[in-house]
Parts: sequence; C-alpha cells; structure tokens
Amino acid sequence: MNRVLITAGASGIGRAMGAAFEVAGFEVWITDLDADALGNVPTHWVTHQADASDEAQMQAVFEAIGQAGGLDVLCANAGVAGPTALVEDVALEDWRRCVSVNLEGAFLAAKYAAPLMKTAGKGAIVVTSSTAGIYGYPNRAPYAAAKWAMIGLMKTLAMELGPFGIRANVICPGAVEGPRMEGVLEREAQAKGMTRDEVYEGYASGTSMRSFVEAGDIANMAVFLGSDAARLVSGQVIAVDGHTENPDPKV
Repeated sequence: MNRVLITAGASGIGRAMGAAFEVAGFEVWITDLDADALGNVPTHWVTHQADASDEAQMQAVFEAIGQAGGLDVLCANAGVAGPTALVEDVALEDWRRCVSVNLEGAFLAAKYAAPLMKTAGKGAIVVTSSTAGIYGYPNRAPYAAAKWAMIGLMKTLAMELGPFGIRANVICPGAVEGPRMEGVLEREAQAKGMTRDEVYEGYASGTSMRSFVEAGDIANMAVFLGSDAARLVSGQVIAVDGHTENPDPKV
C-alpha cells in the first residue's frame, strides 16, 4: 500500500487531503499541532502531534515513517495566515512566525522526506502555497513572501530530486471556504473599514468563476499530483482558484 504524509492534516485542506488519499488507496499519516483536532480524525490514520516548524519534532516523525516502510507522497501543507496589516505595522515577531511555519515547515518536511524517497527511487512532493504566492497580497506581506518562497523551494526540489525519480509540484489555492478564511475575511474587513460580506464578494468577484473553492478541490489536485497519472508532471505551479482575474478585487 502506498503511504502519504500530510502536515497540518487534522482539519481544513489537510483533512480533506487525507480523506481523498484514503479513497485512492493510500495509508494516511498526518501531523498537526492541534491535539483536539488530531483526536477527531479517523482512528486508523497514523497521527503525530508535531509543530511543522520544529526540526526535532519533524525529524522524529520521518524516522517513524521510515521505520514503517517509507514514504510515497509528501503533502507539505502546514501554514498560518499571519498578520493582516500594512507592512510598516507588521511586527518582526509576527513576520518570523508566519515565514517559519509556511516556508520553514515546507523545507523541513522536504529535507527529511527526500532521503526516504531517494532510497525508494520514487516519490512525489506536493507543497501547498497560495495564489498570494503568484500575485502578491496587500496587507499580508509575511504570508505573500513565504508563499512566493515556497514556489522557489519547490522548483529547486524538482531540479534536485528529479534524477532520483522524485517529482515536486505546488498547488496554489485561491480563497477556500472554511474557518481559516473566515478569520481572514473578518480581519481584512476590520483593517479596511468594510463588512465581512463586502470583502467576501470582492474575493469571489475577482475570479472568472465567481466562486470560492472547497477544500476537496485542493485535495483532488493533490491526489492527482501524487499519482502515476502525473508521472511526468514536476516543477509546476498549479492554481486551484476558479481563475483569479484580479489579485486584489475591490478590497
């Protein structure tokens, strides 16, 4: 049986990825910092409470998965939204935390997944970035910077690991329905003197399909990228966003 490891896999996009990979026949391993969320996932998933930006904790997770037989697909999915503020109002501590979880979390996961996949002579790494990593994102400088850097990381991984039969790709979600995006909407509304609904409509109207996306849409793309159907897809940035026309619509 193929095995997938998903960071931040206990809720949201990560939880949807786990469910989709299970349907595709994978053994699902997840990490998450939230102990309560970990307690609510299917009991047959292998769970580890770990901070994606903590090297010792992540190294222990990969040692365990190596002892279990190795890793076929890594979904480096951990991330935080970071502060909503003009760049001059962003505290350095908040900047560092956002970059640490998003960028360093992806780096650490790839660092420890690569040797396992090299040993197997195959593997797929799927990094969850954001359309903020394609267009930029006003009032979200730490998040946008980290998400852009994750694309550079992925393209480098694709070049380094391709000769070993390992692929690396990035998914860039647009606005995803769910609690995390609700928090973003509320903070942006407060920062810009708008209502939550006005900000929501701004995001939706900035896509050609006039819609937010669902976590399952992201999960389906991750399963494709982790499958043999994508055996020659590597080094790619794939947006799942309903086609963003305007990166800062009406907001």
